[in-house]
Amino acid sequence: MSAAARAKKTALVAGRTAVALVAVATLAISGYFWTALRLVKQNTNTTQILQVLEDVPNSPPAEDGAIDILLVGSDSRTDAQGRPLPPDVLRKLRTEGTDTVNTDTIIVMRVPRNGGTASAISIPRDTYVPIAGYREDKINSAYGAVKYLTAERLQAEGVRDQAERERKSDEAGRKALVQAVQDLTGMRVDHYAEINLYGFYLLTQVIGGVKVCLKAGTSDPNSGANFRAGEQVISGGDALSFVRQRNMEGGDLARITRQQVFMSQAMKQLLSAGTFTDPGKMNGLLDAVSKSVVVDENLDLTTLAAQAQGLASGNVEFATIPVTSIDTLNERGQSVVTVDRDAVRAWVAQLIGETPAPVTPETPASPSRFGPGKLLSLDGFPAAQVAQPEVPCVD
Repeated sequence: MSAAARAKKTALVAGRTAVALVAVATLAISGYFWTALRLVKQNTNTTQILQVLEDVPNSPPAEDGAIDILLVGSDSRTDAQGRPLPPDVLRKLRTEGTDTVNTDTIIVMRVPRNGGTASAISIPRDTYVPIAGYREDKINSAYGAVKYLTAERLQAEGVRDQAERERKSDEAGRKALVQAVQDLTGMRVDHYAEINLYGFYLLTQVIGGVKVCLKAGTSDPNSGANFRAGEQVISGGDALSFVRQRNMEGGDLARITRQQVFMSQAMKQLLSAGTFTDPGKMNGLLDAVSKSVVVDENLDLTTLAAQAQGLASGNVEFATIPVTSIDTLNERGQSVVTVDRDAVRAWVAQLIGETPAPVTPETPASPSRFGPGKLLSLDGFPAAQVAQPEVPCVD
């Protein structure tokens, strides 16, 4: 055998060996991941919301070619079992004890069944919509308001068991929120996942913080935000302040941009920080999940895991529904985000591929003033943004 042939054979064997080692490593990591996922599932609280959803009036068809998961971030001052958070924890969260529950983050994650690109559609928390069983109000009040009214009614009806009142009122609140989201978007909610402030706080500490970037320094005494310009790593109370800051130009829309960027970076950090192979981090993750996460009984966590990987790699398209105003005052003097509900449904249908894109030369695609991405808007407000692979700087 010639020297060249021997060299070629050696290189081929080395290449095969390298491929084999990569395959073994991948399988080992996957084994850790799926074992960890089973543990997470065992520690996750569940809700019977899917049974409740069957009774939501005027729901869109159940089969529309995709799985639509409603992701909710609540500011609940209780843990996932309904136990009040102690004062020292509330101080860490930079919030106060209250009986109300607001859903400050509302995102519909759409996962096509044919394996196409997933979309994460954000709804501004102050979007003014009709709420079944309540009144026209900000969509983030649907859960809390209906929960409170239901708990009061149950107590008046003689339901003395507090745990039962909590469970039934929670389901009523979630149902009201789901119905408001479905009525607004025209999408059918197939699954439900919720995380509270405490879980968000704990998760960011487990993964060692999240890298973000700001175009300029900013502060907000109400949320506790106090950040310099440029890249920085934030966790715990600072992370909460980052996604909850309110005194920004653009209001709800600017805050949503922060939330979208933060989610992408958090998933990237979670999947690259050795969380699933580090016993200490894994225990911290399980503790955070057990105290803060609620999902419907039929939600396959592997679906969420796959979308987490998509978020980390930038393969999920973020979008925000179009709005008509971000600073309208309602009859009670509250600042609200207004929308044209017919236009929102048409925009959603176009985004998810149910209708052809309309010809709108007066609204050309262009960079959004809230960050990189494509612009689909009403009255000049940004309505869609594509996740970027690096850490984009935001306002």
